[in-house]
Amino acid sequence: MTEALNANTGTHFTQYTRSFAEYWDDLVGWEARLAREGAFYNRHLHAHGAKQVIDIATGTGVNAVSLAQYGFEVTAVDGSENMLAKAQENARHYGVSFADAKAIDGLSLDETLGTEQFDAAVCLGNSFTHLFDHEDRRTALRAIFRILRPGGMLIIDQRNYDAMLDQGYSSKHAFCYTGNNVDVGPVELHRSLAKFNYVFPDGARFELNMYPLRQDYLTHLLEDAGFVNVERYGDMRRPYDTNEVDFVQQIAFRP
Repeated sequence: MTEALNANTGTHFTQYTRSFAEYWDDLVGWEARLAREGAFYNRHLHAHGAKQVIDIATGTGVNAVSLAQYGFEVTAVDGSENMLAKAQENARHYGVSFADAKAIDGLSLDETLGTEQFDAAVCLGNSFTHLFDHEDRRTALRAIFRILRPGGMLIIDQRNYDAMLDQGYSSKHAFCYTGNNVDVGPVELHRSLAKFNYVFPDGARFELNMYPLRQDYLTHLLEDAGFVNVERYGDMRRPYDTNEVDFVQQIAFRP
C-alpha cells in the first residue's frame, strides 16, 4: 500500500506522479514486505473465510500481489492511475493477476462498485491518513462498510502517530517500508500535518502530506461507521507498547 487514498488538499492524487510510482518500490522493499507481512494479513483473512478481497489503496501492489499469491480473488483499487499501472506491472512480474483493477476515489467506493460485494477489505501502508477532513474520513469508512458483505472484515493500518506526536519521530524501518538506502522522515510534524520527505540514493526527492491520526480516534471512526469488535495490533503483534511500534493495525468487522 502506498500512503494513498484521497485528501481534501486537492493535491493527493497528483503527489503520486509517474516518476514517484517508479521510485516507490525502492522504498517499499518488496521481498521483506512479502515475507513479513504476507503471513499476518493472509492468516487473518483465511481464518475469517474470506475469498473476495478488495485492496482499496493498492499503491504499487505489494499487498494485493501477496493476497493474490495466497489464492484470494483480489480487486485492486487506488486513486492514482500511475500507482495502479505499476501494481499491474508488478502483478505480472510475480505471475499473478487481479480479478479487477480500477482507479477510484476512496470516498465513492460503494457508488462505483456496488454494495455487499466483498468478504474483506484492506487499507494498508498508511493510506487512510491522506484524508484530512473528519467528514471525508467518515464518508470513506461508511463506503467501505457498505461494500462489505455482512460479517465482512476490514484491516486498516497507519503509522504510529501517537508516538510521533508525543515522543518524536523514530523508526526501525522493519515494517511496511523496508527498502534500503532511502532517507525517510518528517520535515513538518504537528497535530494537523505530518509532511514526510523521501530521499533516494540517486538524489531524487519527494514529499507527501498526511494527517497524523491517533489510534483511539481511528477506532472511534470505525465504530461510528458501524464496525464492531475492533482489534489492534502493533507491528503485527499484541499486546504491544504504544511507544515502541512503528505501525498500528486495526481489524474490524461489519455485523
